Amino acid sequence: MSALLKTHIAGGCHRLWKGAPRPIVLFRSASVAEAGSRSDEDHVWEATDSLTFSGARIGSFFQERPVLKNPFVEDALLRGYLRRHLPNQEIFSDLAAFGERLVSEVDEWGRECELNPPRLVHFDPWGRRVDHIVTSSSWKRMKDLSAREGLVAIGYERAFGEWSRVYQMCKLYLFSPSSGLYTCPLAMTDGAAKVIQSIGVSSPVEEAYRRLTSRQPDVFWTSGQWMTERRGGSDVASGTETVAVPQRDGSYKLHGFKWFTSATDADMTLTLARVQDGSGETTPGSKGLSLFYAEVSRGQDGRLRGLEVQRLKDKLGTRQMPTAELLLDGLPAFRLSEEGRGVASIANMLTITRIHNSISAAAAMRRVLQLARDYAARRTVFGKHLKDHPLHVQTLARMEVETRGAFLLVMDVCRLLGCEENGSASRQDSHLLRLLTPVVKLYTGKQAVAVVSEGLESFGGQGYMEDTGLPGILRDAQVLSIWEGTTNVLSLDVLRCVARSSGMVLQAYFSHTKSLLAGASSFSSLSPAVKAVDGAVSDLEEFIKVASSRGADYMEAAARDLAYSLARIYTGALLIDQACWKEASSVDVYAALRWCEQDLCLVTTKQRRGHYDAGFPTLDAALVFERPTQGWRTAKE
Repeated sequence: MSALLKTHIAGGCHRLWKGAPRPIVLFRSASVAEAGSRSDEDHVWEATDSLTFSGARIGSFFQERPVLKNPFVEDALLRGYLRRHLPNQEIFSDLAAFGERLVSEVDEWGRECELNPPRLVHFDPWGRRVDHIVTSSSWKRMKDLSAREGLVAIGYERAFGEWSRVYQMCKLYLFSPSSGLYTCPLAMTDGAAKVIQSIGVSSPVEEAYRRLTSRQPDVFWTSGQWMTERRGGSDVASGTETVAVPQRDGSYKLHGFKWFTSATDADMTLTLARVQDGSGETTPGSKGLSLFYAEVSRGQDGRLRGLEVQRLKDKLGTRQMPTAELLLDGLPAFRLSEEGRGVASIANMLTITRIHNSISAAAAMRRVLQLARDYAARRTVFGKHLKDHPLHVQTLARMEVETRGAFLLVMDVCRLLGCEENGSASRQDSHLLRLLTPVVKLYTGKQAVAVVSEGLESFGGQGYMEDTGLPGILRDAQVLSIWEGTTNVLSLDVLRCVARSSGMVLQAYFSHTKSLLAGASSFSSLSPAVKAVDGAVSDLEEFIKVASSRGADYMEAAARDLAYSLARIYTGALLIDQACWKEASSVDVYAALRWCEQDLCLVTTKQRRGHYDAGFPTLDAALVFERPTQGWRTAKE
């Protein structure tokens, strides 16, 4: 019996103790008990201190966590892109130092913002209404950091000419995953500064512009964006009910209910409202909307002037940032736009915020990949590291291709923005910027959710554990396809862009895409990718010809697939162009080849299958809204 027990214990625990010293287990057999000794019931195991799982011991193996390293130093594509287009030592030194600070300090602040989300205090201890939004100390540190690092200012100082926006956005690309969502108020701050600049920096917003673009923490302001109302969403033209009552001094007082206000702790905001005429009437539709500037301030009694914070939003992600429902009850404001030109005036803001959104998408993809890559060198399963399992590396490689494509697409739009602001943009550049802004936002938002989700899976069960901080990356990524226009809304925006330019934006697109391919003619290694993109361009041109004769309903049905096709084809051309650079690596070539293996012109594939024909909307509706047949009854009936 004793021998049998020894064999069972040793054999059963062999895998558990493999690679670690086995504990010495002593016991006494019942068959050899001595007179006067303790009974088997009283006998306890000896040498229990050496048992791996005795008492509070939980074993000897602990998995190493993934380590965040300097995101600038670790990003080969980012460094290569800047060496090619902006080889400035001052910029490299700044981004390297900033990357080191992100690792050593800022990333922990971002985690604290997640663990200590904002809360709303409606009343003080004596019953007075105060509506204080209380944020963590790290959220406040992020504001100071943003000012000192020039995360908005760089784009307006324009020290590097047409490349200033690329420099700014590269810095935000590094900052975003560690920012605790502070990039959201920065996006709206940048957008507000852009609107003020485009309208004209003069009273009453001259001081606000100076603060929005300042590098001094005690001067720097952030801006909110209060556009969304209950019945509105993206349809601000029909959904905005807020009214603006003219005052004798030329100012206004706003009355309305804003259902979703981002970064509600900001110092100022831009918002839309309808001006009341002398009889109290307003103009419906977009023609009745004007753009207003308002500061967030408190009176001597401590109450917000003309504002009440109804509640903070309980969101899936972006919990770090205060988002609230606001009652505007006589909020003092100044009209910025011409009366009835509010929607047109916020176009510049949408360009900026959509680009910021895309930067955050690419950054989230890069961050989860950086962590997954480090983890693959630390985690051992089935006898070897994850990095030595070809299937695991294949999955990471597919994520890497998506991330590289997203980065180059976003950076090219930033380049176009910089050219326009610097006055060096050609007409083709301006058309491309208008077309690609909604395209890059809608496509990278979808990419981010898919890549980050796959990234979490690469950590196994730990990717699902909240205390690792990993699930928050996915929750925050989900907003990217929703905020500033959903995928379908932006797809329709692409159609409007094409229609309003009489097709000129598409001509610019085709011309520039072909020019990107021209430099690859002497690279035989890239010929499969060039052939794929060139063929997709031809297919897309043919689709445009056919679809333009089919009517608006046909184009609307194809809008989403058209937008995806525009993104994939253009991104393929950018990857090929990057691979043609004289300092490009074999990895750059491989990434271009892998990207171009997919269906680049999705809209043509679906067209050939008849997906946009007249009968399909009816079939889609029948599929979605099918109701149970009435040919049977339940026992209860």
